[in-house]
Amino acid sequence: MFDVVVVGGGPAGLSAALMLGRCRRRVLVVDAGTPRNAASHALHGYLTRDGTAPATLNALGRAELGAYGVQMREGVVSGVEREGEFFRVQMADGHVEHARFLLVATGVVDELPDVRGLAACYGRSVFHCPYCDGWERRDRRLGALGYGKSGMQLALSLKTWSARVVLLTNGGRLGAAALTRLERNGVEVIPDRLLSIAHDDGQISAVECEGGRTEPLDAIFFTSGQHQHCDLAEGLGCVFNRKGTVDTGMRCETNVPNVFVAGDASRDAQFVIVAAAEGVKAALAINQAMQQQELIP
Repeated sequence: MFDVVVVGGGPAGLSAALMLGRCRRRVLVVDAGTPRNAASHALHGYLTRDGTAPATLNALGRAELGAYGVQMREGVVSGVEREGEFFRVQMADGHVEHARFLLVATGVVDELPDVRGLAACYGRSVFHCPYCDGWERRDRRLGALGYGKSGMQLALSLKTWSARVVLLTNGGRLGAAALTRLERNGVEVIPDRLLSIAHDDGQISAVECEGGRTEPLDAIFFTSGQHQHCDLAEGLGCVFNRKGTVDTGMRCETNVPNVFVAGDASRDAQFVIVAAAEGVKAALAINQAMQQQELIP
């Protein structure tokens, strides 16, 4: 029996496990080994760890947990159901564990635009977050891939990092007001559908469009959908917000008793440093909930 099973071994899950271990809680972290940022060569904006490879950060975090008795297990949680006051955690390999509390820190999966050659460039010259990767592509020829309000906003935001920005709508439409604003801000709009990304080992050189147009580019930032990395929170009955992430309060609590969610799966500000902080906040809330159960009024 564990006090807490943490599903997900990224920054949120590891930070939570570290703090819970320091609270002398019996913690199991189950990690499938498929992080959202697996394609990334470096994370940015994390104080003292700027430029660190994501895998290195996670390895450093795992190495710290042993001193506090936290157990790590590679694998997939295939299902969770409540058994009385506890959760029955079913592993894909057949193992079953029980826990008083559950923390879901499995993150989300980005839905890459369906353009030939784009997936090969993801994490090298194709990115979804200019705050994470814009500095390294400053003053380059940047493409914003998207349409509608989100595409316009992405293109305008990229002006912070470069004066040379084009919006690639890939056949999507924009209203007259959006087109006027983009023109006023020096953003060219290419409405043609994209056929392929020309690249050399993941480094973009140009986009090739229907009609024969080729636009030289050094990097592309895209705005598209994302979905939960797993359906555990949904299966437990957690409420989701309109953006598709789990609806949690400041303490990372869900509407389901003793179920907490931290990291990209729960909030809109999806940064590694924010995920780590949310893991700590979730750990504090879980420990305080345990104290209320354990201490005599």
